[in-house]
Amino acid sequence: MTTEFDLGALLAERGAERYELHARHLNHQLPRMLHTIGFDKVYERGEGAYFWDADGNDYLDMLAGFGVMGLGRHHPVVRKALHDVLDAQLPDLTRFDCAPLPGLLAERLLAHSPHLDRVFFGNSGTEAVETALKFARRATGKPRVLYCEHSFHGLTTGSLSVLGEQGFRDGFGPLLPDTAVPLGDLDALESELKKGDVAALIVEPIQGKGVHEAPPGYLRSAQELLHRHKALLIADEVQTGLGRTGDFYAYQHEDGVEPDLVCVAKALSGGYVPVSVTLGKDWIFKKVYSSMDRVLVHSASFGSNAQAMAAGLAVLSVMENEQIVANARATGEMLKSRLTALIDKYELLADVRGRGLMIGIEFGRPKSLKLRSRWTMLQAARKGLFAQMVVVPLLQRHRILTQVSGDHLEVIKLIPPLIIGEREVDRFVDAFTAVMDDAHNGGLMWDFGKTLVKQAVANR
Repeated sequence: MTTEFDLGALLAERGAERYELHARHLNHQLPRMLHTIGFDKVYERGEGAYFWDADGNDYLDMLAGFGVMGLGRHHPVVRKALHDVLDAQLPDLTRFDCAPLPGLLAERLLAHSPHLDRVFFGNSGTEAVETALKFARRATGKPRVLYCEHSFHGLTTGSLSVLGEQGFRDGFGPLLPDTAVPLGDLDALESELKKGDVAALIVEPIQGKGVHEAPPGYLRSAQELLHRHKALLIADEVQTGLGRTGDFYAYQHEDGVEPDLVCVAKALSGGYVPVSVTLGKDWIFKKVYSSMDRVLVHSASFGSNAQAMAAGLAVLSVMENEQIVANARATGEMLKSRLTALIDKYELLADVRGRGLMIGIEFGRPKSLKLRSRWTMLQAARKGLFAQMVVVPLLQRHRILTQVSGDHLEVIKLIPPLIIGEREVDRFVDAFTAVMDDAHNGGLMWDFGKTLVKQAVANR
């Protein structure tokens, strides 16, 4: 008996119910939020750095699925690799063999990570972090992991224990006994290390929340302190890795930094199959897998599956053949310099920072009385509303998708696909300039600001 399933017919029949289905069966606050800010669009197709609605309007993606779409949507090389691996009908996930694709992907990844020796494949960024936390504790025999204030490392319980934002942690305790230190504060790090129970420090070389970079020399000095106290350095490159910041890894911007464990995910998937990897030194893996009876002491049911491995191999091939890292560096410098040039023009624009195609645009208190009174109104209702006021017209008027960089932050984060070029830079800067002109001239966006204020007050 042959079972028939027609995905196209199902989408044609039920696709229009998408928001109602989410409200009824999934996170009911998501459609509510999207309706409130006017983000309740219906997208029909995606390709490269763009997607289209049913009317054929194109939208520029400056969000890349929170960094997952590093190569844009539906890159033909990755797509073909997935077709090929499905057609091959491989005997996948037998559990008692050594398939070739995981070894080949590990080999390619380690070629970009010359001081690391082994990898563990999982399914998501938070799983890569969980692996690193476990491995660090096992390798050092110590219980506590340090993390940086305002960091983000994932939302499973272990990752949540090293997440530097209280709002995500509220209601989910008790968590693991880990400790926050300020990013860049070596004295605070050394003070904790002297207690003798620290297994590792986990750090984002550039924090996703607010786009704050570790100060020059911090990672190298932190590494020296950690090793002196027999603790490890964990680099969380889930968002910054694979070319995002203009080097293969963000920690490579600083000479002499060689993390003991590195977490990677997001862009390695090609936007198709969830995959993550924790890379580490040989001695750490040998501490974890110390005997044959511990061979499965840490594993993942879907880790190393053929589709994920094929996607990862195709992604690395595209990155090398199409010079994706170099493009991210050059295009990022172009975008950042053009945005930085606007700071003197707009008093609401406070800072532009970041590396490669990970850029933060921060807004601040204006000097003129009229703008200051409006800014104060928004801040009194809820910090972060002005940034949301910029994000909304970028989408509604200019069809550009961006995101506010974090709750209660007046920062927009740009993490577009790494394949964008001058055309996309021109489109974004022109649109951003138009929105900032409107903000400084008292245009329509302030009317939307009043709506956000009412919503913020109602949610208190």
